Amino acid sequence: MTPAHIAIHLLLLLALPPLLLGVINKTKAVFAGRNGPPLLQPYYDLIRLFRKGSVFSTTTTWVFRAGPVVGLATCLLAGMIMPFGNHAAPIAFSGDLVAFAYLLGLGRFFTVAAALDTGSAFEGMGGAREATFSCLAEPALFFGLLTLAKRTASLSLSTMLGSTMPGAWASTGASMILVAVSLFIVLLAESSRIPFDDPNTHLELTMIHEVMVLDHSGPALGMILYSAATKLMLLGAIVTRIALPFETGNSWADWAVFLGGLFLLALLIGVVESVMARLRLIHVPRLLVGACLLSAFGVVLLVR
Repeated sequence: MTPAHIAIHLLLLLALPPLLLGVINKTKAVFAGRNGPPLLQPYYDLIRLFRKGSVFSTTTTWVFRAGPVVGLATCLLAGMIMPFGNHAAPIAFSGDLVAFAYLLGLGRFFTVAAALDTGSAFEGMGGAREATFSCLAEPALFFGLLTLAKRTASLSLSTMLGSTMPGAWASTGASMILVAVSLFIVLLAESSRIPFDDPNTHLELTMIHEVMVLDHSGPALGMILYSAATKLMLLGAIVTRIALPFETGNSWADWAVFLGGLFLLALLIGVVESVMARLRLIHVPRLLVGACLLSAFGVVLLVR
């Protein structure tokens, strides 16, 4: 990568995630017949949180303070491994797909640990739900990445999602459709979106991710919200590249194609959240198991 491409990658990684949340919220407002919050409202919320002070319970330890920091650090490091569009990632090596998945898993582990560190049974319930559902979402993610690895004979995300993607639909279209649908389901689950979770709810019986961060405030809560938006963008980058593997031959135009795909994905998420209700908790595992099966069938279709 050229220094200019690395700079663009870092700029998108740091600046774009809150804007995607703004697009989702604006789409939901349009479906509800409201003006809704400004498109840049997530930026204002983050600035407000980072300007506040922090309040820590005397019953918590360093684990509670480390949770938001580790969660944000792992998401940003995973973002350096994830290629954007057809541009290679700043950090690329064989097997980086495993590093990407486990960086996200490490961030989740510290988030759950921080919730348990409060000693609250309520947050412990949310942590148990998060750990249970992540055990079903991760196999779907790995099967999806395994499908891409099998097709390209590479274990690097930059190669798997690189210049060979435009020809993937012609030769392995069925597998690509299954993987795209499966990873979109994983994206909704990992980002705590409807139908798995509602980021705006405060009902005890339905909260998953939100219940784990109730005791966080100020900059710590800001880091959690920012890392959640970053995770949505990173998983969205995979889905966008699979669904829209277009290349124009011009590097700058390819960046525009990637951005357009992310905004379309954000619109789709907003539409899904507007036309669907949150699933009952007993039905969530069934949908995640279905995502695992879709990715697994994608692998099977490539075996000759």
